[in-house]
Amino acid sequence: MELDGRRALVTGGARRIGRALCLALAERGVRVAVHYRRSETEARELVAACPGSVAVQGDLREPDARERILETTWDQLGGLDILVNNAASWVRRPAATVDLLGWEEDLALNLTAPFFLARDGALRMQATGGGVIVNLTDWAIARPRPEYLPYYVAKAGLAAATAGLAREFAPKIRVNAIAPGPILPPDEAAPDLEQRVRSVTPMNRFGGTESVVSALLFLIGNDFVTGETVTIDGGRHLR
Repeated sequence: MELDGRRALVTGGARRIGRALCLALAERGVRVAVHYRRSETEARELVAACPGSVAVQGDLREPDARERILETTWDQLGGLDILVNNAASWVRRPAATVDLLGWEEDLALNLTAPFFLARDGALRMQATGGGVIVNLTDWAIARPRPEYLPYYVAKAGLAAATAGLAREFAPKIRVNAIAPGPILPPDEAAPDLEQRVRSVTPMNRFGGTESVVSALLFLIGNDFVTGETVTIDGGRHLR
């Protein structure tokens, strides 16, 4: 896919990995709808740096908001060619104590929202010629940490949804996933976190956002790849 002049929606686009993805697309001529929930200042600053882009607010856990985000993107950009389901939450909810509300909140944001955005976005794209969808999952879905089990269950479901949607909407729509590992430290990281990451990651470092950017550009650009998950974890899955 030639990127110049295309239109993209990136959920959770105002900060961290999402911000890097928005900037990379904008640098290549893509007009981006930068979705955010609470990071309005960061979203507005990002849009100011990305010509032709717009900020779109909404809580993805709410069905009406998901439809409004798609509708607003479509209206303001004049269509949609690329959807990146990046927004996620990583909340500690131990398997032994998680309650129904916490379980449903994790699934709503990490699985239900990206599935319906992808499904409904694909239907729109299909009617106008085609497009590309990329979901962000997680390298550790096959080795879930029990203290974050609802999150990993949701991300495993999103991996399955990626494969199923790829089959459903081919050949006009390609659906792939990126499974990041240690890309960026948390905003409030423990002092010894970097050393602990190095000790369990063969590449001996955090990956940085460029590692995810390059995977996204590959998945958008290669028109013979669909239903695929690219793991970007520095070899973390090997240990």
